[in-house]
Amino acid sequence: MKASQIQKLLALIFILLGGWCLFFPQTVESLVFKPEYYIGSTSSSILMGCFGAQAVLGGIVIWTSVFKARTFLIFGLIGSVPFFAFNYYFYFVAQIFSHWMLLDFAGNLGILTCGILGYQLAKKESTQ
Repeated sequence: MKASQIQKLLALIFILLGGWCLFFPQTVESLVFKPEYYIGSTSSSILMGCFGAQAVLGGIVIWTSVFKARTFLIFGLIGSVPFFAFNYYFYFVAQIFSHWMLLDFAGNLGILTCGILGYQLAKKESTQ
């Protein structure tokens, strides 16, 4: 496997999960929020769609950029920490999210894994 393939996989995490929020915001909102926190308004759908659009944009930038070993490391380790903190707080502490939000947690694990694996492969490829 090549680092560029890991980069594409990383981009797909953002594009797929972000695309779900962008194109099906009401579905995402109804699944990830516990019933007592579900809003389901036009405004909440717009906000969910905006979140998804930003994720899709991030995925496109990741797909079309050239990542170096350092890019993978920073993105994977430092970039995933805020996502894990968000998931932890709103799932375990505030208990706003349903079990469906664990799908986002799995995506964040994918980001971390792609970052570490991409770093190792890019480092190896740069020495060859």
